[in-house]
Amino acid sequence: MLQDAFKEEALSKTRLYVWICRFKGREKSCEDQLSSGRTSKCRNNENHEKVHNANNADFRRTINDTSEITGLSWNSCQRILTEDLYMKLFSSKFVPKCLIKDQKIKFLNIYYDLREQ
Repeated sequence: MLQDAFKEEALSKTRLYVWICRFKGREKSCEDQLSSGRTSKCRNNENHEKVHNANNADFRRTINDTSEITGLSWNSCQRILTEDLYMKLFSSKFVPKCLIKDQKIKFLNIYYDLREQ
């Protein structure tokens, strides 16, 4: 009946039941209470520096390697790299396309030599 009268402005049944429980418990405020929430302890400037320095030392490092070096979890390293340091993962498939002509020839010669062995 409330939704018929107030359309989109009406409270949902769930929210209505939450408020009823609050008022029965003698709470007078309609505002949501602040929750402590779970703060991220690993995404701070010190850990950003660790991950950044580990990654700059060798760009071929995987997230597993970075995690072992810094002592942070895999998820933390991944989030710091992608969300905080704005870095992207490039696949090794792209490497030959980035090479200049002389490097491509050298790469092919090494490939053929290894293939003959």
